[in-house]
Amino acid sequence: METQALKYPAIRNYVAGQPIDTPAAALLDVFSPLSGAVISAMPLSSAADLDTAVKAAQAAFPAWSATPIKERVQIFYRYKTLLERDMKVLADLVREENGKTFDEARAEVEKAVELTEFACSLPQLVQGEFLEVSKGVEARAERKPLGVVASIAPFNFPNMVPHWTIPNALVLGNCMILKPSEKVPLSAVKIAELLKEAGLPNGVLNVVNGDKTIVEAICDHPDIQAVSFVGSTPIAKTVYIRATSNLKRCVALGGAKNHLIVLPDAHPEMTASNVAASMSGCAGQRCMAGSTMVGVGSIDHIVSKLVEEARKIVVGQNLGSVISREAKERIERYITEAEAAGAKVLLDGRGAVVPGHKDGYYVGATVIDYVTPDMAIAKEEVFGPVLAILRTKSLDEALAIENANPYGNAAAVFTQSGSHARYVMDHASAGMIGVNIGVPVPREPFSFGGWNESKFGACDITGKSSIEFWTQLKKTTTKWNPESRVNWMS
Repeated sequence: METQALKYPAIRNYVAGQPIDTPAAALLDVFSPLSGAVISAMPLSSAADLDTAVKAAQAAFPAWSATPIKERVQIFYRYKTLLERDMKVLADLVREENGKTFDEARAEVEKAVELTEFACSLPQLVQGEFLEVSKGVEARAERKPLGVVASIAPFNFPNMVPHWTIPNALVLGNCMILKPSEKVPLSAVKIAELLKEAGLPNGVLNVVNGDKTIVEAICDHPDIQAVSFVGSTPIAKTVYIRATSNLKRCVALGGAKNHLIVLPDAHPEMTASNVAASMSGCAGQRCMAGSTMVGVGSIDHIVSKLVEEARKIVVGQNLGSVISREAKERIERYITEAEAAGAKVLLDGRGAVVPGHKDGYYVGATVIDYVTPDMAIAKEEVFGPVLAILRTKSLDEALAIENANPYGNAAAVFTQSGSHARYVMDHASAGMIGVNIGVPVPREPFSFGGWNESKFGACDITGKSSIEFWTQLKKTTTKWNPESRVNWMS
């Protein structure tokens, strides 16, 4: 393959502040889902390539961790400005490699700015504790970095998800290995370049490209202290088990099957617009997508309004592509199987084509009614712009469906009844709950993280909860006054 003819130069690993070659690595084509065209290539790095990056991080760690946090954070103030300066460039990269609409790609980068802003507040949140515990005896608790850590990011948010981990982990004094998805390696390169421009010392952030070989090597590497992962549940579980069996900290976020419970008293227009946006935003390729609507009682008037709203979602305009041809075929197969099993397709997105991009990977907005809990589309994560509607007679029956699913990322209820909303808030088995909100993603400083099979590990990946994950406590007890009265504490 002649990489010089590609739209973007071949990707290289980024180690010790510069791109480096991996001569022994095979190259993997990078496709744009918008057109199906090959736009770049990236190296399938080896465990030895990872070790090179880890050594660079280890070399950088003593000086970086010894830098006062008030000084470390200044780099991220400058970095935030660079993210804002290059907003369009970053959004264009996300759109090109992931297939989002430009507005969705820009929103992703805007969220990265917010995540960076939170990291800039960390000096006020990790001040430590101090107490005179006995006459002349002082105790102090301080948070210290772990060392070299790793972040394994997914394809669906090439810019935002790396920012779930990079700003907090680095401001807290760690050095990091970032492993982007092999489907979307372009954004990671730009992130590393902007951080260097902002003044990040060489080796503090290193990018290693590859496939499952690198994921396994990260889990096994003896000098990596902690691993974060975002992806599908089966792989999240595997990564968690492998990393923790090697005595590492690990937080691994998996998939989801989020249920939107709609009661008859729900506001029709607000509910329809929120549900349609929840199921189709980012082409449904997000772990917070509302892929299943559970209607309670008489909701035909809301379903009609929902279909009307969903018809306004047009591929190539306000609906982007899915990530690959295989994903398109898998999503359409779910629709076909549900229809064959007796569900009613109210809006059919199969066979969607965007003029001028006939080889792009597009699935149109799809609404399927009268789905039953035993159908695959009701149980499995579809990860596409598809909404399955189930019908129930009571709120308890709807909650039973929600709580029977093995995941636990999000659940939402649409109602004008405060008591019904509170009932769902108290009884839904999910880590993030929405009331009249289809995508209940917490804003900083509240943390992102689900329950059950949607998350493995004790801490959340963002917000205040992440501080505990990326640091360890050092407790110091001191006494300088030999004349002080001695008791059992001193």
